[in-house]
Amino acid sequence: MNSLEGVMVVGLTGQTGAGKSTVSKVFSSNGFAVINADLVARKVVEKGSRCLDEIADMFGREVLLSDGTLNRKLLGNIVFSDKTKLETLNTIIYPYITGEILRQIREHSLSGEKLILLDAPTLFESRADDFCEIIISVLADPEIREQRIILRDSITPDQARRRMESQLPEEFFITHSDYIITNNGPIQCVSEISKEVSDKIRDYYHNKLDPSMRVC
Repeated sequence: MNSLEGVMVVGLTGQTGAGKSTVSKVFSSNGFAVINADLVARKVVEKGSRCLDEIADMFGREVLLSDGTLNRKLLGNIVFSDKTKLETLNTIIYPYITGEILRQIREHSLSGEKLILLDAPTLFESRADDFCEIIISVLADPEIREQRIILRDSITPDQARRRMESQLPEEFFITHSDYIITNNGPIQCVSEISKEVSDKIRDYYHNKLDPSMRVC
């Protein structure tokens, strides 16, 4: 039996600082299994991993801390200041991330969890959107995102803007998504919108599996 039978993966992406984590929590509470690509990215560069060895070979051993783990802050300063270096890092890390995401999708499916939310900031860049039947993007105004990133990551405004500029433009998200959630207001507002979207997707999933449930 194919363990992926009946699985539907929903991709959640969007601009940094837009508030994807809030949307992800709502989907989780509404019965979706969640794969967090940020956690996957941390897993694949754990101490002693092949991926970390490749990164150190490319960017130098200085990107490793004294205990052999990745110096994330230093690597971030390197790649977010140079688009070519960011592309080089992505070329190394994305295949490992993709492989681990697929493994986790199969694991959820074998456990009977067929509705899966893939929370991935670089969903399109890593080509993980190929796994997704529906894509949701979370957007917000630049000024709001900048302040959120500064508070979240304890970085300077200049560093925050560099991270924002390294992403795909807003228009790309709009034209490549099935749902757009705009998060410029209070958390209650985006939570209510997220619940409505997750309900619609759940209904679509169940109606697709069982045509007799469709309402004309």
